[in-house]
Amino acid sequence: MKRVRVQNVTRGLELAAAALLADNPLSRMRGLLARPCPGPGEGLVLRPCNQVHTLGMGYAIDVCYATKGGLVLKVVPNLQPLRMTLPCPGAHWTVELAPGGLGPTVAGDQLEFTILHGDVR
Repeated sequence: MKRVRVQNVTRGLELAAAALLADNPLSRMRGLLARPCPGPGEGLVLRPCNQVHTLGMGYAIDVCYATKGGLVLKVVPNLQPLRMTLPCPGAHWTVELAPGGLGPTVAGDQLEFTILHGDVR
């Protein structure tokens, strides 16, 4: 899988240094299932995606939805296992991080996504 760097430009924060990029049907379907909770600088970025669930996961995650241009539309902190979010109209990017990983990110912030070169298995 490819990796992506996620920065909150509005707040000058790096949210993920090298998150996994799920950008095809199979990788989006798998998501974080059967993976350990992301550590600092890690996470998952789904593209395109406007709704997520934590069915089958054993840990909570922070979720952030952004437009194709990176404008944050919605933040869902600490989404517990066995839950599902409502669809977020207009979302293209979805960022999943460990609880607290989004820090002070709020709707209206601007994110920047940089796809890193080199695949990771």
